[in-house]
Amino acid sequence: MNEVLTLEFDGGSRGNPGPAGIGVVVRAADGTALVTLGRAIGVATNNVAEYRALICALEQAKKLGGKRIVVRGDSELIIKQMRGEYRVKHPDMKRLFDEAQHLLHQFDEAKIEHNLRQKNELADKLANLAMDRKGEVTDVNGEVSPPRVSASSGSGKTSLFDREDARARKPVSLVQTTAPATAKRFICPTCDCEMHLIRPPNIDRSKLAEFTCACGSKLRPG
Repeated sequence: MNEVLTLEFDGGSRGNPGPAGIGVVVRAADGTALVTLGRAIGVATNNVAEYRALICALEQAKKLGGKRIVVRGDSELIIKQMRGEYRVKHPDMKRLFDEAQHLLHQFDEAKIEHNLRQKNELADKLANLAMDRKGEVTDVNGEVSPPRVSASSGSGKTSLFDREDARARKPVSLVQTTAPATAKRFICPTCDCEMHLIRPPNIDRSKLAEFTCACGSKLRPG
């Protein structure tokens, strides 16, 4: 699998140390979320939770067969330690750092970047839901605003629809196409919009997270 995967991770603790959780998102090159995972990890500090989230993200990318990755987290400490800019002194952190480095070096290409907190919202939400539910979660049940669809993705231009009225009307289609008979159709049970999967990416589709509509509901096969 040669496409570049983007790994977003976050970890948190309520008490530091206290009940902790991690959130992981693995995205395809086009931004599609292939994995969304939140997990409660028991009692831990914030920094331990961040490392546990990073390790989990790397493991999920390996399961997908990823060879080239970009890793993004909003913990400046963890990012700079992984880059070798800061030393790791605490023994618990050193063990997790070594494990993360071992996984990182199994990829053909790996880049580590600091992510602004507002751009790490989904991973943060997954971590907090996992702490709330004291278990594992794979979606946020519409509690996080989905990525906005714009005429120029990432350009900052006004989106074609806002979350407030996404449930009341169907999203505007950017391109009018006719799906082939072999396309897999997904229907939103809330707003009745449809998505046609015409050409899947070159990965095992069984390993993908379920598709989520812009209104936040899960899409079911039609």
